[in-house]
Amino acid sequence: MEMSTTSYHIPKPFLNSSCYTPVGVSATWITRFPVAVIRNRRSSNRKTLKVVKAVAAASTARGRAAVNGGSRSEQELQSSSNASISSSALEQLDIERGVCIPFRKYTPDTVRSKVLESQGAILSLVGRGVEIVWKLGFYWTRLVYDYLVGRDEEVVPFRARQLRNLLCDLGPSFIKAGQVLANRPDIIREDYMNELCILQDDVPPFPNQVAFNIIEEELGQPLEAVFSKISSETIAAASLGQVYRATLRASGEDVAIKVQRPEIEPIIYRDLFLFRTLASFLNGISLQKLGCNAELIVDEFGEKLLEELDYTLEARNIEDFLENFKGDPTVKIPRAYRQLSGSRVLVMEWIDGIRCTDPQAIKEAGIDVNGFLTVGVSAALRQLLEFGLFHGDPHPGNIFAMRDGRIAYVDFGNVAQLSQQNKQILIDAVVHAVNEDYAEMAYDFTRLGFLAKGTDVSPIIPALESIWQNSAGKGLADFNFRSVTGKFNQLVYQYPIRIPERFSLVIRSLLTQEGICFTLKPDFKFLEVAYPYIAKRLLTDPNPALRERLVQVLFKDGLFQWKRLENLIVLAKENVTKMSSNPAYQGNSTESSRGLQVQRKLDLTDTIKDGARLFLIDEGIRRQLLLALTEDSKLHIEELVDVYRLVEDQIDIPSVALEVVRDLPSAARDFMLSWSASVLSDK
Repeated sequence: MEMSTTSYHIPKPFLNSSCYTPVGVSATWITRFPVAVIRNRRSSNRKTLKVVKAVAAASTARGRAAVNGGSRSEQELQSSSNASISSSALEQLDIERGVCIPFRKYTPDTVRSKVLESQGAILSLVGRGVEIVWKLGFYWTRLVYDYLVGRDEEVVPFRARQLRNLLCDLGPSFIKAGQVLANRPDIIREDYMNELCILQDDVPPFPNQVAFNIIEEELGQPLEAVFSKISSETIAAASLGQVYRATLRASGEDVAIKVQRPEIEPIIYRDLFLFRTLASFLNGISLQKLGCNAELIVDEFGEKLLEELDYTLEARNIEDFLENFKGDPTVKIPRAYRQLSGSRVLVMEWIDGIRCTDPQAIKEAGIDVNGFLTVGVSAALRQLLEFGLFHGDPHPGNIFAMRDGRIAYVDFGNVAQLSQQNKQILIDAVVHAVNEDYAEMAYDFTRLGFLAKGTDVSPIIPALESIWQNSAGKGLADFNFRSVTGKFNQLVYQYPIRIPERFSLVIRSLLTQEGICFTLKPDFKFLEVAYPYIAKRLLTDPNPALRERLVQVLFKDGLFQWKRLENLIVLAKENVTKMSSNPAYQGNSTESSRGLQVQRKLDLTDTIKDGARLFLIDEGIRRQLLLALTEDSKLHIEELVDVYRLVEDQIDIPSVALEVVRDLPSAARDFMLSWSASVLSDK
């Protein structure tokens, strides 16, 4: 068990009890505050992997552990410390995420106090409860009747449409719940999921004057003082808010103004209270079917919903995305105007692009569709595997194609974050899939929270093997996430598997973006872009964890995989070529010309330097590489030459040699320390 070394002092009154579990405290941040991270790995070659980590850590000063801070008022700190967060369901969420969250907008106690503090709260709760029970009960009665008369299967499409309409009728909380259920095969069957996938968040807008009053309240000054003009009609209206286009008086810049619906927060809190009350009666069934409390599922949903209600959090999300993509000329993130924004109003840069809902306009604008899709897939994978902060709702209306080939994102209310632990387990799962290690893949499911701890995974291993081999065995040409997800949905119904909320968003995000790709180019192959990106990261990223996984990929059963190394290099070069051909890299760019030149080549300098250091220091790796060169009683010079030919046009030999020489004193020191440690251990 390995803990990250960077830690921060956090006042104890602001930490919930799960912060004192074996998880520990480290430098990963959730809602802009330190949270706990743990990396717990099983490995047959533990010594080698530790040396890999030491080598990679010593060889680079370019760590990506950037910490995004945010100021908090005294009132926020006090209210956070006063909120009781002793719920076992929330603590379970923290532990399986690998985090603890000192400041929570959602807790069961907070929801209860918010609901019961107002006058007439009991009467309102009873009235709303009766409405929900009556409408849902009537729908349930019809399902039971269908079953009793033997027509339950034939009327499924009709009943699914009824459910979608019912959720719309019950209001914003139920619309959001329906959108969540559309990505939860562990809770609802697939034919109902497909109907809920088209559940629309569009609702009639509320009056302009009401919206303008809210904007003025948040600004503290008249509209005319800030904006020279504002649209008379909404650009978009949804269940939680609506959007206007305006022009700033001071600078003449066009902006988008997002305004929250009036009095929406008390309605959301009331419904969440009723949801959790109902969940407490369903814990037994949920434990049997999903391996977790129903309350935990409601808590996951409640956390995300209340985050969407706080536009200050969305502004912070935008700033985080800007920071993550600041060196990437292929991605456009709108700037948030924090001085003009508040908890109910968000002012951000207007994006003048083409929505992905209009593929014909994208093609007519002369945008290179292949290049745009490559940029989009790479940006999505960077969010997921590199930053751990990803857009949770990338539907076609939230993604724009810029005329210079860039991809632009809007609407950052639904953003999910993966801890360093979760990111590493996802990469582990990719490595285990490549190595066809299905037992470890099943174990990854437990580590990610899909299976309760202690669950017997042996029956799941053959099912995972069947799903992966049937999908990947057809090759990249026929592989798509939707087919794999469909097969996985069947697996979910056979075993007590729960899909954590953050991973339902991952699945939703990947499926949605794959759907956009198919809309723009019906024969697009998602993995033909995804694999080259992953290959490039494995080969070039100096992150110690990724160096560790590169070794796992290149060695199988103690043998060096020459063909796999060649494939990784070919795929990584393909990614560099596709990305560098994007028009966004041409002309004006915030990057220097030298930076762009690096982007056009597969920079293996650090990888070669780390490899040389590892060969010098680690006896096990040195022995395995020598065996690889002399396997089957012959020198494998031909394989070595093939690898060199693949990279000779990508590397500058004198520069690499100079870097290796510069690293020699440090490498010699590490060698002596390693040698002395082995001598002492032998004694």
